[in-house]
Amino acid sequence: MVNIEHCIQISAKPEAVYPLIATANGFGQWWSADVTESAGSVELGFFNRTTVYRLRLKAEEPPDFAEWLSETGDEWNGTRIIFRLKAAGSGTQLRFTHAGWRSTTDYFLSCNTTWGELMYRLKATAEGKARGPLFLPNELAY
Repeated sequence: MVNIEHCIQISAKPEAVYPLIATANGFGQWWSADVTESAGSVELGFFNRTTVYRLRLKAEEPPDFAEWLSETGDEWNGTRIIFRLKAAGSGTQLRFTHAGWRSTTDYFLSCNTTWGELMYRLKATAEGKARGPLFLPNELAY
């Protein structure tokens, strides 16, 4: 199994960052504009919903930790998306892991690049400089 990992400093307290990584509303501010919530899961739609990832919050320790389990996707199914927040001075250190990939495919490498961009969008949102979600509902697949 292989993992995607990123670490970023955010100029906001963990209490301000946590709702962005632990709620559907939070995901909609920096990840995808197409977010729905039902039956204890969150669905994120991409490329006019030709790709949909369903995530279920498996563990949380507000405001320090949230772990999501992916329940869909050829390569995402069964992977875990983990956010660890640690107070660092007047801000937060975010350690991100997308864990449990079966192998290092081209798609894995593409997701690693995308997660890097998403970390900066999360940072901007938490710091009040929101650039908006990376993926908008009408985007075309590349």
